[in-house]
Amino acid sequence: MADHDRPLFIEADHVSWTVPDLDAAVRFYTEVFGATELFRMGPLDAADIPRGDDGRDWMASHVNVPGARLTLAMLKLTPNLNFQLVQYDKPDDRRTELPRNCDRGGHHLGLRVDDVDKAARYLAAHGCTVMETIVIDAGPLAGHKNLYVLDPFGHQLEIVD
Repeated sequence: MADHDRPLFIEADHVSWTVPDLDAAVRFYTEVFGATELFRMGPLDAADIPRGDDGRDWMASHVNVPGARLTLAMLKLTPNLNFQLVQYDKPDDRRTELPRNCDRGGHHLGLRVDDVDKAARYLAAHGCTVMETIVIDAGPLAGHKNLYVLDPFGHQLEIVD
């Protein structure tokens, strides 16, 4: 395809994480991070939505999860980041373990703060598992600190200054 066929990718719209308990996750991110809930949708159940002309259910055709039932909430986490949290109640064979950083699909959300050490104390006091701070003393990030944190649901965050 020619370059003129490529759409203009304007900006990131949101990051989405699947969580085991939507209400608890929304409460955590609104209370601890100061996020604002923008809206909720669902529950949306493939069993309640007509099948497409190809015979596939709506969830298979649109989110690549046949037979799914989900509820989602969209949060404004920072001024430049919408954060979608999704709870799936079906299918029954969904996995519950999160990938490690080294696993295919491994990921983390990086958030900039004014003070990494202050963030570490605050997040630890609010149910997060805080790893050891990385003090960078050489290279292009010399003088900065980074910190990996697990939220109460096991998702990885990187806190940077």
